[in-house]
Amino acid sequence: MLTLIVGFFALFSYEAAGFGAEKLDRGLVALEREDGSVFLSWRLLQADPEDIAFTVVRVPAGLSSPSQWMNLTKGKPHRATCFVDPGRQRAERTAEYALYRFGRQKDLKEADKLDFVGVCPRPYLSIPLKGDYDFQKVGIGDLDGDGAYEFVIKQPNFNTDPYQRPGYWKRSTTTYKIEAYRMDGTMMWHYDMGWSIEAGIWYSPWIVYDVDGDGKAEVYCKAGEGDPRDEKGLVRTGPEYLVKLDGQTGKVVAKTDWLSRDGYPDYNYYCRNFLTVAYLDGKTPSLIVQRGTYNLIKTLALDKDFGRIWYWESPQEERKYHGQGAHGLITADVDEDGRDELVIGAAVLDDNGKGLWTLEMGHPDVCYVADIDPDNPGLEIFYGMETRQNTDGICVVDARAGRKLWAHKEPTRHIHGQGMAADILADSPGMEVYAGERDLKQRWLYSANGKLVEFHEEGTLTPRAVWWDSDPQKEVVMSGAVRDWGGEAIQRVEGRVIAVVDCLGDHREEVIASLKGELRIYTTTIATSGRRVCLMQDHQYRLGVVAQTMGYYYPAQLAK
Repeated sequence: MLTLIVGFFALFSYEAAGFGAEKLDRGLVALEREDGSVFLSWRLLQADPEDIAFTVVRVPAGLSSPSQWMNLTKGKPHRATCFVDPGRQRAERTAEYALYRFGRQKDLKEADKLDFVGVCPRPYLSIPLKGDYDFQKVGIGDLDGDGAYEFVIKQPNFNTDPYQRPGYWKRSTTTYKIEAYRMDGTMMWHYDMGWSIEAGIWYSPWIVYDVDGDGKAEVYCKAGEGDPRDEKGLVRTGPEYLVKLDGQTGKVVAKTDWLSRDGYPDYNYYCRNFLTVAYLDGKTPSLIVQRGTYNLIKTLALDKDFGRIWYWESPQEERKYHGQGAHGLITADVDEDGRDELVIGAAVLDDNGKGLWTLEMGHPDVCYVADIDPDNPGLEIFYGMETRQNTDGICVVDARAGRKLWAHKEPTRHIHGQGMAADILADSPGMEVYAGERDLKQRWLYSANGKLVEFHEEGTLTPRAVWWDSDPQKEVVMSGAVRDWGGEAIQRVEGRVIAVVDCLGDHREEVIASLKGELRIYTTTIATSGRRVCLMQDHQYRLGVVAQTMGYYYPAQLAK
């Protein structure tokens, strides 16, 4: 049973330095490897003391007394956050594992128990869905406050686009449903977004996060009333709301008006909606609501009670910010003042709702905020521009001021997809960045400082980078497998990859895939002696995960 796979005993982390952190359990997982050994991994938390160490214990079936259990770390402090048990016999397939905080005392103390888990016989965990459908997005949050993450999906995987050209918009054939699941497959609740929300990512932004500060995540989403579709199937009229769903029940507990349709040239422009979270004061989470990408952009910041903090729209900035939106919103402290800014695309809004800088280059498809270049202080932003450019259509800029550090000097027509920013090559300092043309056979991989590393005529426009093995570099999910860049498959992945996120086990990332009737979580079984705090307790990474349920999927990036 999956209740055995992820334990519920928890050592909580209540507060992190700077921005608030979730209280999390250890996320202990145990998976059987091909050779019959068992791989275990668990979280290191931000509140853990530097000298924390662990004891790993095998618990044979039917033996309830700790004195009968096998101490696998042999009474010595185990500092790593993973462990391989090579000695489990086939007769012990029902054995379970306990994780303790290491203590000098001879006997195991109940107060030191951190987690308890059974063995999964596969290289992935499986959550059965309540129907033979797949899903489009997944949100992650602790809905009930027990320290374990739940998984919230939006289904089915149907998508229409507001662009009124053949091949883009199509009439919605169903309504979106948001569903919350525990790791054991229990569906907590089901919410129907209704016919007032057309079935496409730009109409249906939603997020999962604890904004009200009660220790339990809520779900926020765009909503409407009734069935306002016209004869063609377009929703052009009717009230629009931001609603708050109780994380434990899925019931609407609060609502406020969404940003209006007024001021936009037409349907294609006003049907692009976004939602995320930012710590504008450096202390408390705020909701960020945005409408518009290619023309007028409106942005609204709200507190936990839906009270207005500030409102901004692009005409306030002499139209220099008009049409600078991306296909998502990125939260990051780009000026290192302890407060979050909003990267809305080729422009940045300061924490006070004023424009910080703009490139005035139009709309980017590719947009990543990270410490890309170790030689440049602070954060950088990697852009790939959808709008046609004579030069600089691929570039890396200093995130604080928008100054271009380097740029691709050939013309670009339409850089498309999400590209990639990740450290995938050991012999190249910093991150590598990757982008390509939609309509041409051109793909570029650049080093952090702008050196062309590789050029390809074929290949995906959206490789997914993932921390998977024991070295500092990331691997990529491509062609149905986790692999080193240009290498052979390390782990086969079935289904459609929905997310890459550190949601279980140690600091390596999981690959979440959608299959008919199933949410599948692939996690590494490769041992490493290195350890680091789980990535979800990095502020920028955590809010990057929040934003993945709306707009384009952009893999979360660490602040440093």
